[in-house]
Amino acid sequence: MRPLLMRWPLCRLLFLLVLVGVAGLPLAALAAPEPPATPVAEAAATADAPPPRIGIVTMKPGSIFFERFGHDAIVVLDPVTGQATSYNFGYFDPSEPDFIGRFIRGEMMYYLVALPLEQDLSYYRDSGRGANLQWLDLSPEQAGTLAASLAERAKPENARYRYDYYTANCATMVRDAIDGALGGGLHSQLSGRSRGNTYRSESVRLASPAPWMWLGFDIGLGPFADQPLSRWQEAFVPMRLADALRQVRNSDGRPLVQAEQELLPHRVAPEPAESARRWWPWLLCGLVLAAAVVALRQRRRLLGGLALPLWLFCGIAGALLTFLWGFSAHQAAWANRNLLQLSPLCLALLPGAVTLLRGRTPRAAFRWLLWTVAALSALGLVLHWLSLQAQYNLQWIVLLLPLHVALAWVLGRRDPPVTVR
Repeated sequence: MRPLLMRWPLCRLLFLLVLVGVAGLPLAALAAPEPPATPVAEAAATADAPPPRIGIVTMKPGSIFFERFGHDAIVVLDPVTGQATSYNFGYFDPSEPDFIGRFIRGEMMYYLVALPLEQDLSYYRDSGRGANLQWLDLSPEQAGTLAASLAERAKPENARYRYDYYTANCATMVRDAIDGALGGGLHSQLSGRSRGNTYRSESVRLASPAPWMWLGFDIGLGPFADQPLSRWQEAFVPMRLADALRQVRNSDGRPLVQAEQELLPHRVAPEPAESARRWWPWLLCGLVLAAAVVALRQRRRLLGGLALPLWLFCGIAGALLTFLWGFSAHQAAWANRNLLQLSPLCLALLPGAVTLLRGRTPRAAFRWLLWTVAALSALGLVLHWLSLQAQYNLQWIVLLLPLHVALAWVLGRRDPPVTVR
């Protein structure tokens, strides 16, 4: 029986979203196609055979949340048979041993699968997602070598690779394969240029149509996601790779992209545009919430009811961020300073919130814990001042710091009001 493979194009860090409280990802199963015959490789080995034609097909983002980042593949057209084969790096096998454990730990194994281009495009045609093809101007030797290496790598014994959401996904694997055919020419032309984008900014931009999704990315990503990206690194997004290829030249000065054509029209919402992120609305919201806490300082039972879901959210989110940092291979989530705003210590505040709801006064340990949570939140602001470029989380600091301080001031005083209403 053939193994069951699933298509999951570029769902970078969706597991982070699950871990910060969002819904799990529904996946559609696809039977893995049988590896097609490899006439391209055979033709390449024949001296008199015409060279294959190489292209990059870029599938645009879809409307479902796991389609937000687009997808791509390498197309090899055999001039002898006219067969167009799509080499797609976006498959994995959920029947593998310890699949769930690998998924949680960030040790996913993906596959390169070769299938007819029309079969690969059928999903995108049905979902209304556009697809554009860029034909590359490679020498006969480069095209033949690349086609042969893809055919060899698509064999079941060679197809697996260790997946990383940002550095080893379907787009970066396509990028690396083309770079290998060019003898490193792609990397040399793209690595020195940058537009200032980051893994975080690209993730938040592409996830922006779903507020819960981009909030999950923003919470779950640590300092690794805030490094300015070169055009080479930026190519983890298929659309960015397609744009970068248009600017690349061969060694003789010819454009790498020889021609472009639309394979499928795009019939859903377009890719989100870039926009500046502002922190002051978050500060305004934090100050308003803090003022509401102070205004309700005599209504301690009500404050307990309002603080309970806040502390529950902060505590669970903080525990999951701690797991991602200490017990997983998700490098993009390591050393996350949002832990200072979403502290796991908030879980220990929950009994105090229940005590307030019952009209009683919590013990002294509750007050100390409140001020500890507020102090950790303030430490986040200090660290941000000391190293502004370490992690872009000012919006979370200015939202939660006023709220943590206000709750500590109102509920953490030594002599609270006697009347509880």
